Amino acid sequence: MLQLSPSPSPAPARDPVAEVHFSIRAIGRDAWNACFQDEVEDYDCLLAIEEAGIEGFEWRYITVVEDGRVSAAMPAFLCPYALDTTLEEGALRRAVRRVRQRFPGFLTLRLACLGSPCTETGAVGFHPDVSPERREVLFAELLAFFEQLAVTEDCALMGLKDIPQPVAPALDGPLSARRYAMIGGLPTAWLDIDFKTIDEYLARLSSGTRKDMRRKLKSFAEVRVEIRTDFGDFLPEVMRLYHDTRNRSEWQFEELTAEYFEGILARMRGRSYCAFYFVEDRLLAANLIVHDGRVAVDKFFCMDGEEGRPYNLYFLSWFTNLRYCLEHGIGRYQSGQAYYENKVRLGSKLTANAMFFRHRNSILQKILRLASPLFSADEAG
Repeated sequence: MLQLSPSPSPAPARDPVAEVHFSIRAIGRDAWNACFQDEVEDYDCLLAIEEAGIEGFEWRYITVVEDGRVSAAMPAFLCPYALDTTLEEGALRRAVRRVRQRFPGFLTLRLACLGSPCTETGAVGFHPDVSPERREVLFAELLAFFEQLAVTEDCALMGLKDIPQPVAPALDGPLSARRYAMIGGLPTAWLDIDFKTIDEYLARLSSGTRKDMRRKLKSFAEVRVEIRTDFGDFLPEVMRLYHDTRNRSEWQFEELTAEYFEGILARMRGRSYCAFYFVEDRLLAANLIVHDGRVAVDKFFCMDGEEGRPYNLYFLSWFTNLRYCLEHGIGRYQSGQAYYENKVRLGSKLTANAMFFRHRNSILQKILRLASPLFSADEAG
């Protein structure tokens, strides 16, 4: 039995019942977090995203309920999606832009996607009492309902964003059965904090990298670092740095708002901070971090590209975050997606992610399958 329901709480049912909610508040913090116990980006993070007013996105939350308990859950979003979003800069992407000047809707489809555009990876949440054998059944129920929702929302393209590889067994069967195609996504970089001091960490790097880092770290003599849990009067300046950084990036999907940055720190109090980097009285960089006491996730590093680079602020932020992890007993630093050369050089490992998609039209699905290697975002592959 499936139902579309904006009701504030799931109704008891003996058989699995899939529901869609238009705000995560309708599910509740306890019910949601019970299904996502190992996720840093939990209920409060998703609520901050929902309330941030990010243009072009509509939020949905899908749950599968058994006997009144949320047994499986996943966030979702709807948006117009340009298929060239993940194309590398080059002749093909420039050609698509030229065509789009005359035909704005070219290679743009209405997308319904499981996951979130603002979280590091996509995860299906299961209540801890759900057995591993039962998870595939519940995910198949959730996926079938999601496709029904996509039809209702007039979305021709359906997807799942940034699913860590290898695909969990509970997901693999239903995705294959429903003929989802896979393309490479951007891997996630992470570093285990299994050292006791920065010197011990430096000793593990190659001699060339170690020498380079010691030289760069001398910039701390000219840079003042402040760890803050609110933006105060600096929010407009942080947004300027964010847009400066975003405009330099070739990977652009969502455009974050001031409400997003404020909301993360406000909703995730005690589990988030922003490091500010000043030279004299000029704010040249800001770094937003969220954590759960076990894992720290580097959400955004924003820098004045012209004035900040001479002070090696990216590398200063790296070591600032490692020191924070050491001081607070955090065991892993997750530095996110893209720009892998320096991250690997500094000891990070990469976890592959994949995106899955399916077009409702079987002929177009075959065409997209054939073209999918062009749209792969696997930069580190």
